Amino acid sequence: MTAARPAPTAAVTVVGIGADGWEGIPDTSRQALLGADVVIGGPRQLDLLPPECGGDRVSWPSPLRPAVPGLLAAHEGRRIAVLASGDPLFHGIGRTLTEVLGAASVHVLPHPSSVSYACARLGWPLEDTEVVTLVGRPAARLAAALHDRRRLLVLSADATTPGEVAALLRDRGFGPSRMRVLEQLGGAGERTTREASADDWPPHAGEGLDPLNIVAVECRRAPGAPHLGAVPGLPDEAYEHDGQLTKRHVRAATLGALAPAPGELLWDVGGGSGSIAVEWMRTHPACRAVAVERDPVRAERIVRNAHRLGVPGLRVVTGAAPAALAGLPRPDAVFVGGGLTAPGLLDACWEALPAGGRLVANTVTLESEALLAEARRRHGGELVRLAVAHAVPVGGFTGWRQAMPVTQWAVRKTSEPSEAVPGTAGADT
Repeated sequence: MTAARPAPTAAVTVVGIGADGWEGIPDTSRQALLGADVVIGGPRQLDLLPPECGGDRVSWPSPLRPAVPGLLAAHEGRRIAVLASGDPLFHGIGRTLTEVLGAASVHVLPHPSSVSYACARLGWPLEDTEVVTLVGRPAARLAAALHDRRRLLVLSADATTPGEVAALLRDRGFGPSRMRVLEQLGGAGERTTREASADDWPPHAGEGLDPLNIVAVECRRAPGAPHLGAVPGLPDEAYEHDGQLTKRHVRAATLGALAPAPGELLWDVGGGSGSIAVEWMRTHPACRAVAVERDPVRAERIVRNAHRLGVPGLRVVTGAAPAALAGLPRPDAVFVGGGLTAPGLLDACWEALPAGGRLVANTVTLESEALLAEARRRHGGELVRLAVAHAVPVGGFTGWRQAMPVTQWAVRKTSEPSEAVPGTAGADT
């Protein structure tokens, strides 16, 4: 005999609802809504409820997240239900509520997401399809997901999003990509009437589109468009720069030493063109970075590079380090690409790192190289010299042209210095 499931003790019940409204949600979700003293949601979601849901109905204010604690506190002691589109924990309000209240205080009753419906209609395997949300986010972030033959589902902010997607695809060399707009998925008004390549997308195609839509994109790169891979080491030509750029081969080696992982934060100190921070963030959507650059012109250039290459969330701080580092969130890794001789800079970066944090510093000058040698003596790590040569014409023949060698120090800060190998001063590579 199966024991009865205990009733949830969560302070808030989050109910997923689709375009099919009340008719499409199961009895468990209906009972949660019928028994609530107050139902909170967006106006479109609240309008889907029948009159018998007699609790007070409250629309989310804007901006939403800062208002959550106060709104929930105002209804403390009442049975609260929150409406969410589809699966509340998939780009939905469920994430915000669990972060604010804690997972134990939130009971989630999911509904199929628009992504599940879209994959079902298109015949696309869900695990092979990348999802990019543009709800409350800039369209530029889509650029990082563009790869030939990739399938994307773009969550639209409103009826204008498909046109923005088409324009971005054309601008980034993916004009031949096939686009389909799926509206009101799962509801009575479901339709998929808009379909064309980004190159052929009509300028006024947004007219008559339902704001509740999702854009399916089959990526196709245009002939001659640059190939930007998914791993570090983008072509130097992908960046706008004034010569202050960590070159491609050294950049790939530097990112390898920094070892980005999902959710981690990088400080890119002496950002130059921002290439290290940009490619750190491109490794995973959850990676974060702060680029610190003292030259305002270069700082603006970093912003443009970040938007162009699909990571508009890159934060750029204009100021000279180490003073400009004050108040920044603690990093998981630090890259120092310039300004090594500034008094106290290397020490400030080292002190900011938590146990397990990584620091990588590059230089081409003897003065800075001496500083890195001393830092290695104190903290351990690995000191290497990176040399790259390019084949160039020499008269009617071909010879090698040597680029300036780069000295790189890479180190990981350990949590137990007393157990470090003698001579490494509590750090390893």
